[in-house]
Amino acid sequence: MSRPFRSTPLLALPLLLLGGCDTVVMNPAGDVARQQADLILWSTGLMLLIIIPVMILTVLFAWRYRASNKDAEYLPDWDHSTGLELIIWSAPLLIIIALGALTWVATHTLDPYRPIGRIAPGKPVPADQRPLEVQVVSLDWKWLFIYPEQGIATVNELVVPANRQVRFRLTSSSVMNTFYVPAMAGMIYTMAGMETKLHAVLNRTGTFEGKSANYSGAGFSYMNFPTHSVDEAGFARWVDGVRGSGLQLRRDEYLKLEKPSEKVPVMRFSAVEAGLFDRVVQLCVHPGETCMGATMSHDAQHPGSHPPVNDRAPRAGEPEGALLKDPNEKGTSPHTTAPHGQPHGNTEPGNDSNRNMTRLELPALPGTARAAQG
Repeated sequence: MSRPFRSTPLLALPLLLLGGCDTVVMNPAGDVARQQADLILWSTGLMLLIIIPVMILTVLFAWRYRASNKDAEYLPDWDHSTGLELIIWSAPLLIIIALGALTWVATHTLDPYRPIGRIAPGKPVPADQRPLEVQVVSLDWKWLFIYPEQGIATVNELVVPANRQVRFRLTSSSVMNTFYVPAMAGMIYTMAGMETKLHAVLNRTGTFEGKSANYSGAGFSYMNFPTHSVDEAGFARWVDGVRGSGLQLRRDEYLKLEKPSEKVPVMRFSAVEAGLFDRVVQLCVHPGETCMGATMSHDAQHPGSHPPVNDRAPRAGEPEGALLKDPNEKGTSPHTTAPHGQPHGNTEPGNDSNRNMTRLELPALPGTARAAQG
């Protein structure tokens, strides 16, 4: 179990300086986000160990060695001090070493792909507690949350039990996006054809803001969703309520959700087609599309068995791709920039048009004659 990044009285000043930050970032409801906030405070405090003395000494030196102070020691030939050099170089070096060690430990401890080692300070993850898995798909412009163990799904609503580890598996249906619940953990990207992971926990009940933190188009501003942290009994009641909604998330319904839309209200689905999230990751939700895993497996067993092109079946009304056409079928397009007729250089070597790409035409200044062309 990793050691917590605990605040100390030394960090009170950077905390005041960070007062302009969003309160939820520095006072989150989840242990992972709390450790990230502590890392910010520690890093800021270590850097201020250099910044504050430099700022104080700048004012002190300017006052002490001002021109009107005749009592200040004047050493015009002074150029070296071993003691001063040691202070100037050793202090920043020690701080850099401390920052490097702190960052290295925190980077591995708070790795989003790594299961968390504790629920809260001094409270390890129970050995018999299974993490809640939530599959997340960023759509244009809404969020889809699939609960595979419960067999339900929601749109623009995330509900998790408090004090239980949550394992997010994330992907995107189109452009890259960012999943961010500031009270729970740092942001993590979602990308089409790829799966990212995030492990986090919420330690107190309540409703917290979830958002997209990466611009993704016209409806980006409305990609917000409430994150409800409830107790285990409340989570069970919510699951039962969703199962009574009557809506089912099948492939055809997902293809409707995939279409761009804005300000989408909360939607709940009582059942989810098995393997839907994996099909979204493998880019094979549409009928006739071959999943990336199947294609790679086929290529591994039969190298060079087909050309490296998109082998999905063309959709209705879609023209056949140029890579699949015979060269005689491609035709040509008009060359609008090609010269028309015989160039003058063949028959008229002295024609002025033969020089129009290289001749120099300087603009005439007021009151002067135009410069000669050459």
